[in-house]
Amino acid sequence: MSGFATYPSLRDRVVFVTGGATGIGASVVEHFAAQGARVAFADVAAEAGQGLAARIAGTGAPPPLAMVCDLRNVGGLQEAIARAGRELGPVQVLVNNAGNDDRHAVADVTPAYWDERMNVNLRHQFFAAQAVHSQMKAAGGGAIVNMGSIVWKLGMGGLPVYSAAKAAVCGLTRALARDFGGDGIRVNTVLPGWIMTERQIALWLDEAGERALMADQCLKEKIYPADVARLVLFLAADDSRMCTSQDFIIDGGRV
Repeated sequence: MSGFATYPSLRDRVVFVTGGATGIGASVVEHFAAQGARVAFADVAAEAGQGLAARIAGTGAPPPLAMVCDLRNVGGLQEAIARAGRELGPVQVLVNNAGNDDRHAVADVTPAYWDERMNVNLRHQFFAAQAVHSQMKAAGGGAIVNMGSIVWKLGMGGLPVYSAAKAAVCGLTRALARDFGGDGIRVNTVLPGWIMTERQIALWLDEAGERALMADQCLKEKIYPADVARLVLFLAADDSRMCTSQDFIIDGGRV
């Protein structure tokens, strides 16, 4: 991380990350901790979360507060955010990262599956923002970064419910930016392309897929979680103080 930007405004800032135990979320947690922020994260993956917290503590960075939470349980999510506020101070940065992009066929989608996918990919973002609003207002402002995806812009098939949820995230961002702006709270969306997390590599990356990806991207390099995390840092820091209600795409020029 030493070759990239340091943001003085992030030191001691309280950050809450959903889905922070693995993948992009884990990289976001690591990067905020390296900036000297006080980080809390919530994830259903207890063992991975504990391991991440231990690794960060071993670097000498402020150890994150790791909480086990199924974000489909709104009450549990609200309590996790409240706990972060009690133990670390008012949350000033929220990164709504958690999601699940499992593939699914149109014919297989039931009402129950639709509701569950919306809960995983959209609903918790609203209720997390709702829960941090009072803390951010008391702190004099804050930044919310909602994680979207380029899949709906590409018109990809094979995951229509996920695409619908991620398109809705962009609409949610614009509405929250308007409603929260008077309290000095900025809200933006990050739309990643195909990010090389361990999960993506294990499940979907093959030689044909990699060739197609490189053909589609303007930049002929793979994108990694750290690339996304550094964009999130910028949007959380005071350097982006007048950026709100916007979509920031990080896809190597694919869309």
